[in-house]
Amino acid sequence: MLRLNRRLLGVAAAVVFAASLAVTGATAASAAPASVSGTLSVQIVSTSATSPTESVITHGLFTDYGVDHPGNTVDKLVLQNGSFKVAHSPGVGPQSFNPQTCLLLVDQHGTYKIYRGTGKYRGIRGSGMYHVTVTSIAARVNGKCSQTLPPVAYQLIITASGPVSLP
Repeated sequence: MLRLNRRLLGVAAAVVFAASLAVTGATAASAAPASVSGTLSVQIVSTSATSPTESVITHGLFTDYGVDHPGNTVDKLVLQNGSFKVAHSPGVGPQSFNPQTCLLLVDQHGTYKIYRGTGKYRGIRGSGMYHVTVTSIAARVNGKCSQTLPPVAYQLIITASGPVSLP
């Protein structure tokens, strides 16, 4: 009889626990905010001046990865869980080219806006600041730096950060 009571007590406790979990889960789900917001950091890296895409990692409000399809004023980031567009200002800052060593150095910054999301990023809105560095060595033709051939070495790093919101 004592064993049966312990079993019934155990079953009753499990039922009470499951019921409270269901009620708590329903309450938490109904209390969930309509949108989420926070800071999103983006890093874009490339080692090819001729590739049509660049590698992207995002973290902060969400973590994801994929590719950037760069444009003159608007990029499209295509990630695993969706995509969004990034409109960016022209970069401002120093750049230099050494005709003896064929070394190009670029260190610029600007602003951006995020919009037109798809997938999990549908309705995304945000803005922020970006920083871009390019270090490149031009190919040589007849001992002179080429302005037409792809560089022999190329590194692009873009970091961006700012507030975003998702509905």
